[in-house]
Amino acid sequence: MKLLKKTLYAWIDRLFLHGCTSYNSLDVRKSCRSKAQAREVFAANGIPHAEGKIFFSPWQAHRFAQQHGFPLVIKPNVSGFSRGSHFPIRNYRELWKAALMVKIWWPMSMVEKYLQGRNYRVLVGNGEIISVIRRYPPFVIGDGTASIGELIDRENQVRKDMGLYPVIHPIPKTRMIRRYLKKQGLSLASIPEENREIILFNRISLAPGGVVETLPADSLPPVNRALFLRILKLFRANILGIDVIMEEGIETPWNEQKCIFLEVNSRPFTAMHDVPRYGKPEDLSAHFQRLDALEIDQRDIF
Repeated sequence: MKLLKKTLYAWIDRLFLHGCTSYNSLDVRKSCRSKAQAREVFAANGIPHAEGKIFFSPWQAHRFAQQHGFPLVIKPNVSGFSRGSHFPIRNYRELWKAALMVKIWWPMSMVEKYLQGRNYRVLVGNGEIISVIRRYPPFVIGDGTASIGELIDRENQVRKDMGLYPVIHPIPKTRMIRRYLKKQGLSLASIPEENREIILFNRISLAPGGVVETLPADSLPPVNRALFLRILKLFRANILGIDVIMEEGIETPWNEQKCIFLEVNSRPFTAMHDVPRYGKPEDLSAHFQRLDALEIDQRDIF
């Protein structure tokens, strides 16, 4: 049985958690494995979070929409890298499609209210803010002469020249991207006017070509720093990747704007902090050296 578990954990780690850190004990990881668990902690401690509901039947998501309206988000209760997430959902047709498709990733799902804002991952550990990044969906900027397809090629070459691969991915010209462009009345052959930003996909993750920007940790106001460190203590963790959306930005105090904390990642994917498309690369080695020195209970068990 032990050999079977060891083999299973190794397979899970290789398939889903490659590049993710392992600095928290098994107890800590179990306490924040799902989005529902994080929501419960946020709710109990006055931390802003999206109003939502865990559901199995799509009818439960439908009733949530009837009560709260649109736009909404649907995502797996247990997942990472934005796998299986659908947003913004603006009508019942999109709702039902998302409520069924999300089951590919996990049987229990979450529907919640959607906030349009800036998406951040804040890495906290060792009792301090380690790194702050803003995350972007794949996009290109028009120049008035090049097609969207050509702009994608240029952007992918820039990423290659910067040495961002393989952590950051090239923007694909897949059916998914073409379909999203079509919703905007565009195609890969369209020529956007100068300085027009063209969003190529709604999901803010690396797989469809999303990128990150590093922000100075000292740009956070004291009230924001205190809240992120408080969350680290609430989960009794050595390190967490905390995901938050802020309407005005992380440089503005959280209690002076709309914001929602989405989840905490007890095995955060830290490699993306090393390869920013925008902002300055950071040397985080000193932080990880201190974490490497910790004795972690059952660190290799999923």
